[in-house]
Amino acid sequence: MLAVPGGLPPSEADWAYEPKWDGIRAIVRIAGDLTAAASRNGLDLLPTFPEFADLHESVGATPVVLDGELVAIGDDGRSQFGLLQQRLNITNSSTVMRRAELVPVTFVVFDLLHFDRHSLVDLSYDERRAALEKLDLDGGAILTSQAYRDASGTALLERARQRGLEGLVAKRRSSPYLPGRRSSHWVKIKTIRTQEVVICGWTPGQGQLRDVFGALMLGIPGPEGFRYVGKVGTGFDARSRVRILEQLRQSPIDHSPFVEEPPSKDRAGARYVKPALVGEVQFSEWTRDGRLRHPSWRGMRPDKSVEDVVRES
Repeated sequence: MLAVPGGLPPSEADWAYEPKWDGIRAIVRIAGDLTAAASRNGLDLLPTFPEFADLHESVGATPVVLDGELVAIGDDGRSQFGLLQQRLNITNSSTVMRRAELVPVTFVVFDLLHFDRHSLVDLSYDERRAALEKLDLDGGAILTSQAYRDASGTALLERARQRGLEGLVAKRRSSPYLPGRRSSHWVKIKTIRTQEVVICGWTPGQGQLRDVFGALMLGIPGPEGFRYVGKVGTGFDARSRVRILEQLRQSPIDHSPFVEEPPSKDRAGARYVKPALVGEVQFSEWTRDGRLRHPSWRGMRPDKSVEDVVRES
């Protein structure tokens, strides 16, 4: 079940609030000592995140299906997407284990979908939440997300803003769980503006960046194709520039994938690629012509498919 972007609900009595965690969504199935973990686009997370293999020790013998967010928590107690990036796109098993020691991750659970082989998706949020809290999943690499009921959303959002958190997710307390669907029963309210984007091309760098790219050309899919939403050239470190360029060079195309050509100043020296890689940027606002103002790169989103990308408000 996916949230829609929006603002605080008008009636707080009907809603619960949870922190918006800054990580990778995961569905985890545990039965005995067997664990399966998959991202939203079906990516098997176990090879990259060995922490999942030990979750059964915290869950116990009863089979469960859990929904939550895989996060890297920094020294300040906040989930940090930039820190999590150090664990992504690694295939070598020895490197995976070294990174796991340096940057441990936590699976933050916020919903219980199946318990003891019985589906709970038709139950209300309050009923599923009560069943989840009975499991007492707090320890090791697993944590139950906080949930605030009969609380002021305004006060919680301000607290999240002061702590530098990404925002809140408001969940209608009477709502069932709708697998795979984006529903207004869940509303994400952000304190910072972020946007998932599809990389559609790149422009060469200059000076110290002459061997890599200067900026990525970004698009958002729509009914007619990819709409150009601007370029991003900041927020990268040297390693990520090299790694991203290696991926882009594997899928060049000889034409623009955009429905309308980008402005001439933006496409000077452009190299277009198959629109298949998803990333995320932070930005200040949308311009009148539908461009991202002051975008800064946050990281790749291997857990997302192109079809998942929609324009945030």
